[in-house]
Amino acid sequence: MTELLCLVGFLALLAGASCAGLPGFTQAPRYSEQVSLTTVLDGVRVAINAPAGFSPEWPTLVVFYATPNGNSLEQTLGRRPKSPDEWRFDIQHVAAQVRKLREVRPGQNTVLVCVQSPELSWPAWRAGHADADTLILGLVEDTVAALPGTDKRVALLGHSGGGSFLLGFIQAGAQIPARVERIGFLDANYSYSDDEAHGDRLLAWLAGAPARRLVVIAYDDRTVTLDGRPIVPADGGTYRATQRMMDRLARDRPLSHSLHLDFDLYTDAGRQAVFYVNRNDANEILHTALVGEHNGVLQALTVGTAEETAWGVFGGERAYTRWIEPADEAVVPAAIPPRPVDAPGGATVMSGLAALSGPEREAETLAQITSGNVPDFLRCFRRVTVAGKDAAGVEHTVALDVTPDYLSVGSDDDFCRLPMTPATAQRIADAFGCLLPTTVLVDEIYRAAEAKLPPRPLVHEREAVTTFVQHSTIIQEQRAAIPHGPIVAGIKKDIVLTNRLRERAGRVAIYGWHRPDGRPIQPLTTVHGSTYVDYSHGVRLVGRRALLDGRECDLAELLRDPNLAPLLSDEGPLMVPGY
Repeated sequence: MTELLCLVGFLALLAGASCAGLPGFTQAPRYSEQVSLTTVLDGVRVAINAPAGFSPEWPTLVVFYATPNGNSLEQTLGRRPKSPDEWRFDIQHVAAQVRKLREVRPGQNTVLVCVQSPELSWPAWRAGHADADTLILGLVEDTVAALPGTDKRVALLGHSGGGSFLLGFIQAGAQIPARVERIGFLDANYSYSDDEAHGDRLLAWLAGAPARRLVVIAYDDRTVTLDGRPIVPADGGTYRATQRMMDRLARDRPLSHSLHLDFDLYTDAGRQAVFYVNRNDANEILHTALVGEHNGVLQALTVGTAEETAWGVFGGERAYTRWIEPADEAVVPAAIPPRPVDAPGGATVMSGLAALSGPEREAETLAQITSGNVPDFLRCFRRVTVAGKDAAGVEHTVALDVTPDYLSVGSDDDFCRLPMTPATAQRIADAFGCLLPTTVLVDEIYRAAEAKLPPRPLVHEREAVTTFVQHSTIIQEQRAAIPHGPIVAGIKKDIVLTNRLRERAGRVAIYGWHRPDGRPIQPLTTVHGSTYVDYSHGVRLVGRRALLDGRECDLAELLRDPNLAPLLSDEGPLMVPGY
């Protein structure tokens, strides 16, 4: 129920948009786009990528892309991998392909909505929800309805198990909604059936308007093996499913055959139903190559349009390389509210805090930050990958997302890093779906930081707000030539989580402030009471959602796990998850 209310609240906020900056969205650091991330419907993650110059006066194409089995949102959206172990980030590049479409199709709001089930499997999620198809239909229709403008059309794409999301949508209502103009199965139609729920509804939908397109991309997977075993059962695979689809449609819409590079191409008379079937003469696994390597997303979105030949060649080289996210860039933002249009700048906030008592200052700090009065550059978390061994000696990698700098109040042009009590820091972390770091994480973040600045200690009036401002100004002078975005470290001590707080309740744990040689000025200490705050303290947030060996996990659960906790903690399982 809570997540349903989150969806309602998110859509209500989105519906208030009337200009380029959509409420609830963050301006991305690259590619002139704005992005949002939310969790709805019992754990479904939704990442939306819209052009920065969104215009309600332009036609809008909303592209829904359902993630494949085993892949997260981040992996599906794509970026350059840092190592061979991150191969999943390099197989689809849905975001880059949509950016390429925007390049060749100006004058349209092309909005990408990427959806991921909590199980990383849409078939499993649907099996666990009796009303799954209705929920899918509602998610699509409500998200589109909440976007500004009146001319809005929908394209539904899915890869691998993402085809289950498409089939659930198709069979959810008596007919496919009229605003859907394109459906693309990217090697994803495993569960297609000839009954009324699939074949008849697709035929009726195609007959409703000549601009509608059904695009199916598949390959001959019947005899492909992996480690000596067939990858599909004797009656399974997308080749056989595609044959079933073509046989059903051909009874009403005869298909003609031609060749396209290594593909057999089947189309009806109006090119509304288009089937690309790779002959796979080399008998290889082409499951993901059809989508990313060979531009499958772009082809599915442009078949039958003027842009079909404008961006490149389906089956040829990647046409979207320049639009791929660099390895060190955030893919999706943190779940931080948008900054209010009337929010005060950092200087104004800090001046007001200086006149308040300690409890009043903490209350105002909490209100300012949780309302979204933080710089935009803090909203795009940065990826840090940690390699280590579990308690049994097995090696793992954990990919997690962290704020590039310490919590600050204000705008990109007028902000101040804001020390606070651990209780306030914890409430902010909880509100944003984050954790505070461990000492191991502080060290790893320092190791990964692109901008390592030397500490600048101060000695007078350490607890005064004026000293907070002075220290933040010094840091800004240190990083004058460094743009917003890279991870900055060495500038503050971190408020951390530690099991020592079990023995010393009512304390704050502080660690870090690394020197240029990597040694911290401040060893882990709990000497100060929980209300103590000075200029050197900083709050670095760590997103709870992480990737353990490429699979999504909850960082809090990992830190509690006796076997896995040593990856991110030198104290064993973390028995104190927060303040």
